[in-house]
Amino acid sequence: MTNVFESKDTFIPFFIEQALQEDVGSGDHTSQACIPADDRTSARLYVKDAGVLAGVELAQRFFQAVDPSAQFRALLADGADVSFGQVAFEVECNTRALLRVERALLNSMQRMSGIATLSNRYHFEVEDLPVKILDTRKTTPLLRYLEKWAVSLGGCHNYRFGLFDWIMIKDNHIDACGGIREAIEKVAGYQREKGLELGVTVEVRNLVELHQVLEVGQITRIMFDNFDLPILAEAVEVVGKRFETEASGGVNIHTVRRIAMTGVDYVSVGALTHSATSLDLSLKVVGKE
Repeated sequence: MTNVFESKDTFIPFFIEQALQEDVGSGDHTSQACIPADDRTSARLYVKDAGVLAGVELAQRFFQAVDPSAQFRALLADGADVSFGQVAFEVECNTRALLRVERALLNSMQRMSGIATLSNRYHFEVEDLPVKILDTRKTTPLLRYLEKWAVSLGGCHNYRFGLFDWIMIKDNHIDACGGIREAIEKVAGYQREKGLELGVTVEVRNLVELHQVLEVGQITRIMFDNFDLPILAEAVEVVGKRFETEASGGVNIHTVRRIAMTGVDYVSVGALTHSATSLDLSLKVVGKE
């Protein structure tokens, strides 16, 4: 199966096809009943809340998929700060096509814009510090590409896209494997056997596990899980610059700056995707040819 995370040109057609199949099914019977097949309409996307816009490029691709003759004019770019009343884009296309994509397009853009808005808030909290805010795999199934795209538009950074592009040895792996040393050494052996050179993160739960990792090495990054701030600062100092450092667990908009100030290189935040609230957007017909 093709990896849908390889590129936008791989993922977006796949996503649009699946989204329309889910919503349209055997046909948009309402539009087919009351709209002539050759009717054309102009519409605008209105912003109804303050935030960061995401999904304009996706919207254009939606319209092109259902009406290759669609005329699309972006008035605001992805990643733009927006406020109530602004118009993100204008489109002129077949009316049935517009109504067919309206809900899937709005759902996607509202979700993406909500994530971009929340990500931008986290980015703002630490923008003067030498730290990167990372997303996680806590995404909506089949929407990971869109949600991680939105994170980057908001100013934060993507971690691994899935289990296939980065190795993360977490507590369950360690416990099931019999210990940190065993898990790290097995991962190193596996990579040699398979000819892989993936980054490796190992999660530690306390300073004892941290020292075990430092004895073994063979990893890229050490992730401190739910460390109290004084212990986290101590752990970062112990590691020095031998490996990358990451903090996770207990991160929210009120704690992220204090966590970042311990000196960690990365802070991973599941809330970027699992706790974002959609931004209010509205697609309105404004005239006909």
